Amino acid sequence: MLASWPRSQEWKRCSRPADCSTLIRAGASRRRTRSTMSSGVSVRRGVFTEEQFSKLFSEHGDDRPPGGSLRERVRHRCRCSAQELHRALVARVPLAGWLPRYKLRKWLLGDLMAGLTVGIVHIPQGMAFALLTSVAPIYGLYTSFFPVVLYMIFGTGRHVSTGTFAILSLMTGSVVERLVPRPVDLNYTSNVLEALEEQRIGVAAGIAFLVGLIMVAMFILQLGFLSTYLSEPIVKAFTNAAAFHVMVSQIQNMLGLPLPRFTGSFTIFKTLSSVFNALSRTNIAELVISCLCLAVLSPIKEINTRFRSKLRTPIPGEIAMVLLATGITFASNLESRFDIQIVGQLPAGFPGPTLPSMEVLPDVLADTVAITFVGYAVSVSLAMIYAEKHRYTIDPNQELLAHGISNFISSMFKCFPNSATLATTNILESAGANTQLSGFFTAIVVLVVLLWVGPLFYYLPKAVLACINVVSLRQMFLQFQDLPQLWRISRIDFAVWVITWLAVIVLNVELGLAVGVLFSMMTVICRTQRAECAVLGRASNTEIYRPMQQNGKCSEIPGLKILSYNAPVYYGNRNFFKEAVSGLLGLTQEKIRKREKALKCLEKGRAADISIIENGITNPVYLPDRNVLDSDSDSEDIKSVIVNCSGIIFIDVAGARLFLQMCIECNKAGIHLYLAGCNDSVLKTLKCSGLMEHLSAQQVFVTVHDAVVYVEHAAKTSTVWV
Repeated sequence: MLASWPRSQEWKRCSRPADCSTLIRAGASRRRTRSTMSSGVSVRRGVFTEEQFSKLFSEHGDDRPPGGSLRERVRHRCRCSAQELHRALVARVPLAGWLPRYKLRKWLLGDLMAGLTVGIVHIPQGMAFALLTSVAPIYGLYTSFFPVVLYMIFGTGRHVSTGTFAILSLMTGSVVERLVPRPVDLNYTSNVLEALEEQRIGVAAGIAFLVGLIMVAMFILQLGFLSTYLSEPIVKAFTNAAAFHVMVSQIQNMLGLPLPRFTGSFTIFKTLSSVFNALSRTNIAELVISCLCLAVLSPIKEINTRFRSKLRTPIPGEIAMVLLATGITFASNLESRFDIQIVGQLPAGFPGPTLPSMEVLPDVLADTVAITFVGYAVSVSLAMIYAEKHRYTIDPNQELLAHGISNFISSMFKCFPNSATLATTNILESAGANTQLSGFFTAIVVLVVLLWVGPLFYYLPKAVLACINVVSLRQMFLQFQDLPQLWRISRIDFAVWVITWLAVIVLNVELGLAVGVLFSMMTVICRTQRAECAVLGRASNTEIYRPMQQNGKCSEIPGLKILSYNAPVYYGNRNFFKEAVSGLLGLTQEKIRKREKALKCLEKGRAADISIIENGITNPVYLPDRNVLDSDSDSEDIKSVIVNCSGIIFIDVAGARLFLQMCIECNKAGIHLYLAGCNDSVLKTLKCSGLMEHLSAQQVFVTVHDAVVYVEHAAKTSTVWV
């Protein structure tokens, strides 16, 4: 790159006139600079066309791809050796890579403390999110155990905590309620209620099973990049709006109202209307319990957040509240005296592995796709954030495999969909975790609860779990704080945030997410369609070219128009690009017709001149000359145009045909077209479209400045070129 150019430039000329092609081949047009500044850079080289540059510097002169033929590349990838086997094992089972290198004295204490802390948080959170999924709390504990162990083996994020996640639980619960609605009348026998609960967990486990299959299939096809369509504004708006859905869905549990759970569009408004109509039936005891829980948990959450750097481990407010509420309910016999809803029996141990019901898979496929993308996008985003913070790398496609296996295998143990979680991941990192081994200690805590402690939570009020759900949403609600900065940075991203948020609030979680993605993609399409075609001017005595509109002191070169287009040229914007170029060049069909008519007149005049001389007639006859052509030219007198293609990242068939049409029309109008800065893909597409039949290799240059030097020298030497 050129740091700066001196005040004066002098171009070396040949001792005798020569056309520009010869001049380029000889490398005679070289730059000489005399720097008058200490930071000046002197560059001396010839003018390069793309053809010359490729011959001199391209490593692959032919069309063969880098790395050899297809057979050689397949042979290289399929070779088998002990080293390749070990590399494949470490890539697919990262545990085999980091565990042998584990620094016991340096990392064990941090992993132990962080794992135990997160395990304590998992217990109330797992039961609470099971309530959100519309299944029994015990299944939340299962989902807090199996995915943690599996991600420790297959995951690449050292500070990622997996398990139950509020948004996925909400989305899964909506499907469960739609397919197996909970009856409002609870006067059923225990056998009927158990059968109903089995159907509900069957649906949730079937969704997890399908999520795992989709993720593994995406890993095989290397489709991890698809999650990038969920941009940061979409994810933040989606999680913020989904937090409102979670909060509203828990109101009935905090008030002790046995109301049905609504699904579909306008869910929030339907739920609020139902709650308001049933306020007179509020259970005062559960209302008091909810108020006390919120009054205790909210300040603890705030303290843990504000003093995170000073606290060795966060204050375990949730587990303390669970133990306290369970003890008070048992001692005071609240479930029978005030008819409060309690968790009930939590069986000790694990269920046997069984395949989920295959009959529900077709009914949940569409919802599962949305759950899959949300879970993967959130998980990879969290993993990347902490990987960048602690300076290590993750493999997005391996994360697909890790979360796919976690969901697939855990679904056989009656678990619902799981992913990385915001709250526990933040706790894990702040508590001093170093590697994935922290997940082992987290799993031990949950295992102890499942085997021995679980039955003691029989008297835990469900209102406490609902309050834990609401308090856990604090971080999602704080995402409103990003809006002022987003407005300053990009109004379009701000609009994406607002539209996604409104769609999720007004419609439902799945439809709102789809609306947000579609709107975001439309903004990208509109920005590529309406990209500005700028006229470039040259900064005095430099090789720097900038848009004239933003850089008024730059000047255009007489007879030359330099155009720049910073967007791909494809079927969606080809007409806008054509109109912009035609407007800047004054290239109208009327102008082209006039010039063609003048050329025909000139040819007839030359034919008549030859006929007069042959017949020996000496009377002078008016012969048209180039003045006829000049009379129809614009006042700017554009003779050449250079299209800076450095901003055109790709071009399709429609765009290539447009360039071909522009080249033909420019030739008809007497304007010489040049291209500069084309990348290999664009240049290959243009060549395959037949552009080089109308454009010589001497009209395609490496840089804009090379093209300008060529045009300027050709004009000074009065050389006629094609």
